[in-house]
Amino acid sequence: MDNGRVAEAFRLEAEQLARAMTGVSAAEWRLPTRCAPWNVSDVLAHVRVVIAWLPDMLAAPAPTRAEVSAVEYYQPDDRFAPDTNAARIALAQDHAAEQLSGAALADDFNSTWQRVDRLCRDEPEGRVVRTRHGDPMLLSEFLLTRVVEVAVHGLDLADALGREPWLTSQAADLVQGLLLDPDGAAALEKLGWSQLRFLRKATGREPITSEEASDVSRLGIRWLTLG
Repeated sequence: MDNGRVAEAFRLEAEQLARAMTGVSAAEWRLPTRCAPWNVSDVLAHVRVVIAWLPDMLAAPAPTRAEVSAVEYYQPDDRFAPDTNAARIALAQDHAAEQLSGAALADDFNSTWQRVDRLCRDEPEGRVVRTRHGDPMLLSEFLLTRVVEVAVHGLDLADALGREPWLTSQAADLVQGLLLDPDGAAALEKLGWSQLRFLRKATGREPITSEEASDVSRLGIRWLTLG
C-alpha cells in the first residue's frame, strides 16, 4: 500500500470528521450511537484515542520487517476479546469525560489528527512500526486501519446525529479495497449496490437480509473483526 495514498485518505477523512463535529450541540454530544454503550462524545473520543497511538509508535525503534498486514490486524484474537473490548470502551469514555465540553473534545481530536498526519508524512516509504498489540506492520498498513476507524465511526456519528454521511471517496475506496479483491469489486458492480451501502453491510452498519446472503457470499468479502 502506497504511503502517500493512505496518508491522503486519512487526512481528507479526518478533516471531514473534524468539520462535521464543529457546532455539535451539548444535547447532541449525549445522543446514543449504535456502538452501545457509547454516545456521540464517546465515539469521537475513541477515534481520537486510536489515532493517538501513532506518535509513540513512530518514536520507538522500527522493527526489522513487517509481519502483519491490515487484513491480518483484524483477525479475531485477543485484541478483540471481551476484556480488551471492555478496556477499549472504558478508555474512550474516560477520555470523553476528561474534556471540559464537546467543543473541547472536537478541538482535541482536530489537533491530534493533524499532528499524526504531519508525523506520518515525514516518514519514508517502507517504514515499519510496532503496534501496541506487538504487531510489526508497515506504517502504510497500520495507517490504513486508522482510515477504517475514522471512516466507519464517521458513519456511526452521522447516523446518530441524523446527518448525511460525509464519507470521502478516497477513504471509501481504501476500505472497499481492504474488504474485496478485484474480482469481488467487479461482482459488487453486478450486484447493483452503491459503495456506501456495501460498506455499511460489510462493517455491520446495515443488516444483510436472507435474500442478500447468497449474493454476499459470491463477493468473497474479507470480513474484519471490529471491536
